Amino acid sequence: MSMAQDERRALVVAMTAAGPDAPTLCGTWTVQDLAAHLVVRERRPDAAPGIMIKSLAGYLDSVQAKAAQRPFAELLEQIRTGPPWWSPLRPVDAVANLTEMFVHHEDVRRAEPGWEPRELAVEDERNLWNALRRMARMAYRKAPVTVVLATPDGERVTAHSVDGSEVVLTGPPSELLLHAFGRKEVRLTATGSDEDVRAVHDCDRSI
Repeated sequence: MSMAQDERRALVVAMTAAGPDAPTLCGTWTVQDLAAHLVVRERRPDAAPGIMIKSLAGYLDSVQAKAAQRPFAELLEQIRTGPPWWSPLRPVDAVANLTEMFVHHEDVRRAEPGWEPRELAVEDERNLWNALRRMARMAYRKAPVTVVLATPDGERVTAHSVDGSEVVLTGPPSELLLHAFGRKEVRLTATGSDEDVRAVHDCDRSI
């Protein structure tokens, strides 16, 4: 079983425990809203492009709002079973859904008070580091200073490079990945001037 599948099942467990009306880290979305997003992403290829293409976002919003009215248990079952056989995501589930399931699992977990980071297996952290390296430049493209991502065991990647100041973010790949996806509820250390560190934390890191 891939890490994406493990995270998918864990996400469903977390959503079930939290309940449909619980908050998430996805803005104003509740767990029900997040569940609808995931179902539409995997099962409505006519609407899913609106996630990335602004001109199609209105149609996506209407489809997702309608999906959010469906029974919570039904949405969770469709998330649990994953992309249907005809979905273009199914053959690439292990890759295409790794960060999606991991980040949204944490979106549910970390919206609750008293959350603590999970201790992931070494191989899982390695998988997340590989994913992070592929998308780091896109995530930090709007940073006003150079951004370097580093792990405690010495791995490093320059996510963005400009003349002048530098900020180094250090932490496990799991925490670095969440930060790259725009989450602020992370456990990292940052070196650089206070002003530069604030600028990196506040910059638009949307993918």
